[in-house]
Amino acid sequence: MINVNKLKGIIAEQNLSQRKVAKHLCIREKTFYEKMKKGVFKSDEIAKMIRYLDISNPMEIFFA
Repeated sequence: MINVNKLKGIIAEQNLSQRKVAKHLCIREKTFYEKMKKGVFKSDEIAKMIRYLDISNPMEIFFA
């Protein structure tokens, strides 16, 4: 299960919106919000977010 609060924090720290992250992942905004709500993303989506958000310690967010 993903630590959604930490992920939201990283998005906010980088002055991005969840909408922009969804667009980068090539998924609909609604789909992104649902995935955030459930705390579940596909492995390829996780990999894209790690690169896009420059997450240095993905274990504490995506494998909490």
